[in-house]
Amino acid sequence: MIRAIIIDDELAAVNNLNWELQKFSNDIKVVETFTSPVEAISGINYLKPDCVFLDIEMPEMNGFALLKKLDFRNFAVIITTAYNQYAIQAIKENALDYLLKPIDGDEIKEIIQKLKNHSSPQQLQQQFQETIKALSTVNTVKMIQIPVNGKIVFIKVDEIIYCQSDGNYTRIFLDSGKNKYVSKKLKEVEELLPESLFFRIHNSYIINTLKVMEYFKGDGYVVLSNEEKIPVSRIKKDAFLEKMSF
Repeated sequence: MIRAIIIDDELAAVNNLNWELQKFSNDIKVVETFTSPVEAISGINYLKPDCVFLDIEMPEMNGFALLKKLDFRNFAVIITTAYNQYAIQAIKENALDYLLKPIDGDEIKEIIQKLKNHSSPQQLQQQFQETIKALSTVNTVKMIQIPVNGKIVFIKVDEIIYCQSDGNYTRIFLDSGKNKYVSKKLKEVEELLPESLFFRIHNSYIINTLKVMEYFKGDGYVVLSNEEKIPVSRIKKDAFLEKMSF
């Protein structure tokens, strides 16, 4: 029997996952649920579960910070997220597990089978360390510094939708609807951005993969969160599809 803990700041999400897991009660048992990350830390250290279903984006403390504060670490981590590109590239590179909300029963069945096949203390410890490594890659760069008109502008990377080349300059488009016109070539801007989140989709464009809403195969373009259509270069297509796991 696999002993599990669910952590999510949204009670509805906790209840939904708990209900889905009850369908597999012969294999897995939810021993506790938490909507508070702080309370979850004590709960994990005390209950010592075999696995934890962990939401990453929580206002009080994100999942990455929670994992770093734990004393007990011999358990598998299954990341749950509503954002279908959040950390997935880093996760896939480290062979970790994740579930997309709304969570599907067939995906849970696959996760349970993986847990049953990888349950030794050494394997759980290794998987935990790989989780920390993967999430630290995503969380490494939170802000970049860009010179604009004789001053330094600080831009949060998660607010960047895409960057467009304009000769020796680059225009950076933000969630706010504003854009920054900076005296750096696109390649220079690319070097400042975390590879786990950003992709050079075309000679003239870098996109934030978290902002991709749609991909049109036939026409070869993506639609971003601001409804802008950005072309996918033919030579970048395969690398883009691999990164986005299409």
